Amino acid sequence: MIKLYESQISGNCWKVRQMLAHRELPYESIELSVVDRSNRADVIGGANPALRVPTLILDDGRPLAESNAIMLYLAEGTELIPEDPYERAQVLQWLFYEQYDHEPNIAVARFQLMYAAEPDEAAIERTQIGGRRVLATMDDHLRGRTFLVAERYTVADIALYAYTHVAGDGGFELSDYPAVQAWLARVAAQPGHITLLGD
Repeated sequence: MIKLYESQISGNCWKVRQMLAHRELPYESIELSVVDRSNRADVIGGANPALRVPTLILDDGRPLAESNAIMLYLAEGTELIPEDPYERAQVLQWLFYEQYDHEPNIAVARFQLMYAAEPDEAAIERTQIGGRRVLATMDDHLRGRTFLVAERYTVADIALYAYTHVAGDGGFELSDYPAVQAWLARVAAQPGHITLLGD
C-alpha cells in the first residue's frame, strides 16, 4: 500500500491527498509535525534527504518527494494533465509559479500567524506584501476564465487552491479578489474534492 508521510495542516500535503482521492487510491497516512522536526531524519531521512513533507512511498517501496512532483506522477495519464504540449507547459508554468511566488508568501504568512511559536513580524509584513501581489496576479488571470489553464480543471488548479483557499489564515482578504473567490468555489465543487484539516 502507498504510504504518505504528511501533516494534516499542510497545504502541500493536501495537494497529494487530493490527488490520491481523485484517483481513488488507498494509502496509509503517517502524520509528522510541521513545527517539531526533531524525528524527521529517523522517520523519512532515507526516503527524502530534504526531510520535508509530503513524502510518498510507492507500493514497490520507491520514494517520491516534493508535492508538485508527486501530483504530476499521480496525475499521469489522467485528464488533469493536458495532452497538448502548449497547455501542458502552461500547467507547468503555474506549478512553478506556485512554488516560487505563491507558496513562499501565502503559506509562510499563514505559518507565521497560525503556527509559529514566536511570529516574525518582519516576515509577516514581507510575505503579506508579496501575497497580495500574487493574489492580484491570479485575480487578473482568472477574470473571464473558469480555470487556470485551457478552461478545465487541471493539477494547476489543485496546486494553487491548496494555500489560496486558506489565505485568510495569513491575514489576506480574499474578498478583495472576486475572480479568485469564484474560482475557489469552482474548484471546491469538483467531484472528489476533499478539505484541509480545519476547513
